[in-house]
Amino acid sequence: MPDKKIIVALDFSNTREALTLIDQLDPAACRVKIGNELFTTAGPSFVKDVIQRKFDVFLDLKFHDIPNTVARAVSVVAEMGVWMTNIHAVGGGVMMEQAKSALDSFGDSRPLLLGVTVLTSMAEAELQDVGMDCNLEEQVKRLAGLSNAVGLDGVVCSAAETSMLRASLPAEFCLVTPGIRRPEDAVGDQKRVVGPAQAIVNGSDYLVVGRPITRADSPLEALQAFNTAVASVL
Repeated sequence: MPDKKIIVALDFSNTREALTLIDQLDPAACRVKIGNELFTTAGPSFVKDVIQRKFDVFLDLKFHDIPNTVARAVSVVAEMGVWMTNIHAVGGGVMMEQAKSALDSFGDSRPLLLGVTVLTSMAEAELQDVGMDCNLEEQVKRLAGLSNAVGLDGVVCSAAETSMLRASLPAEFCLVTPGIRRPEDAVGDQKRVVGPAQAIVNGSDYLVVGRPITRADSPLEALQAFNTAVASVL
């Protein structure tokens, strides 16, 4: 595929399972995401190993701390050679600006830097539990707008919100959407889910897919099915 739209989530607790899955995938047909669980177990050396296997890596660590700490953290991530990383947009404009500035010295080799809006596992009632009185879509729009204003490359959001964001954000602003499920796939712990073709139609640039591929009898065939669904609407 000329632009690989599917990001396979390596949601494993050990490198053995992760590498078993990677060996069944084609780096020409997908990218991969390494999150907190696997990174905590395997560390930077595993990230570099996956990159050496020709996969583009989205290092999904969702940094949220004081601005200087986050800036230093994303700089360390950039040195690993990853394709994309992210920070929590709710950390605020100063935090995001300093993180973006920390990547300037990497030039063309800098990773894409995304802001996380509202986790796809969250529903409206949970926003209220943490003191956010606006509705879910308003919170996503606010955080995406702030991420764009400070110069981030895009955001992580639900595909249920991408149509709304596309109406107010530049075309080049990247929207990465987890919670992608086909009708036959179990929803799991996701609450705001959308199918792969509909997600692209809604305006998603990249789709994060976990268990429907990683737990499939044939992960490569499942990946091909997702790529076929995406290709049907491109």
